[in-house]
Amino acid sequence: MAVSQEPILLDEWQEVPELMGAVRRAVDIDSSPGRFLMTGSPRAARGKKAWSGIGRVASVTMYGLTVGESVGRGNQAGFIERLSKGSIDVFPINADPPDLVGYIQLAIRGGFPEAVINLGEGARQAWLESYVHQLCSQDVATLDGPISATRLDRYFEALCINSAGSAEDKTIYDAAGVTRLTAKVYEQLFAELFVFESIPAWANNRLSRLTRGPKRYITDSSLVAAALRVDQRAILRSSDLIGRLLDTFVVSQLRPEREFSRLRPRFYHIREKEGRREIDLVIELTDGNILGIEIKASSALSADDSRHLSWLRDTIGPRFIAGAVIHTGPRPFILSDRIFALPICSLWT
Repeated sequence: MAVSQEPILLDEWQEVPELMGAVRRAVDIDSSPGRFLMTGSPRAARGKKAWSGIGRVASVTMYGLTVGESVGRGNQAGFIERLSKGSIDVFPINADPPDLVGYIQLAIRGGFPEAVINLGEGARQAWLESYVHQLCSQDVATLDGPISATRLDRYFEALCINSAGSAEDKTIYDAAGVTRLTAKVYEQLFAELFVFESIPAWANNRLSRLTRGPKRYITDSSLVAAALRVDQRAILRSSDLIGRLLDTFVVSQLRPEREFSRLRPRFYHIREKEGRREIDLVIELTDGNILGIEIKASSALSADDSRHLSWLRDTIGPRFIAGAVIHTGPRPFILSDRIFALPICSLWT
């Protein structure tokens, strides 16, 4: 591969998978890092020859824009890294924090660069609804065998209704009117397209009676509103939808940190059987230490809101570094030992 200037950008490389073979040969001749940037879908089109880049290509998952990036604060230390300090002092008070309506507006806006940067509210809504439609119609062609776009659309809607939840598999595939095997195929497709993620349950020998089921998330909160065709007013009428949308939004702001944080965080959740205790995110760091996060669609918190995190802290001992109850109020404050109440805007402030 003769080139005159590097690095070389190869966009949508998966459309011509043989490009990977050419890059591989070029890297074997000169292994200097950073010579090629290959962007596009993480999976080559089905039915075409695949080329392995193992040992030659480092894969980085690119998610949507975070609020911090969209307001020019993308270079600051991430939220997870700051929380790992175990001090509330690294979370300053925001001079102009959003209120509940403001956070819902941010969640509906989402992180797709085209929709965030170039489109107004009305055009953005049309763009997002069109995105969902194409997702559930055009991408059907990538699956083997006859697939119903209508069923795929219903299944995606069922996932959106249950985003940030740990519903039983049967609950979701029954709601969509598909079989268990079909549901597995659909979830795999949406995961490959990076619009869906399943966060596993956390396991620890000291803890018993924990459910083993995953917690499902739509990766961009704007797709929840678009798929369900709900606007700000409709969301505000449903406390369940508010909670799910804000939970989905908060996790979408944290997810990119798994790619760049030096702490190499891994995401889990905790839910006891019968739902007696539940923690939205348990974050395990590379040194084995633990952070806990709960997300509340409330601006008025008390020490009682930290009881599940306190239970985790007392159960696992020194491995617990800090916990945060993320809320819609205006300021950070201490709830109990190593557990802080932090506004959602602390994710980017």
